[in-house]
Amino acid sequence: VQLQASGGGLVQPGGSLRLSCAASGSMFSINTMSWYRQAPGKQRELVALIASGGNTNYADSVKGRFTISRVNAKNTVYLQMNSLKPEDTAVYYCNLVRPISGGVDDYWGQGTQVTVSS
Repeated sequence: VQLQASGGGLVQPGGSLRLSCAASGSMFSINTMSWYRQAPGKQRELVALIASGGNTNYADSVKGRFTISRVNAKNTVYLQMNSLKPEDTAVYYCNLVRPISGGVDDYWGQGTQVTVSS
């Protein structure tokens, strides 16, 4: 499985960006997809998650501002980010967790930089 993230960039505070992550392979719909981020000097943290059934979960810091969604027919997960703040600046990574016999496999994309600055 390969994950290709895109959509990052420089945006002013209060602005919006939409990140995309396209996955290779089959049976995308059974996977749990997530977005993580890592700011300089900080640990990687979970931003948002969407399960195979469509249930979502968000970090408290992004609730009400970010929306995760998926289009299984396109093997793609999205992160719509609104009302961006300077503290949202980080490298954003998509993650895929796939159930396998006896456990799970997980895969990471290459990361896309999001910078929120005036």
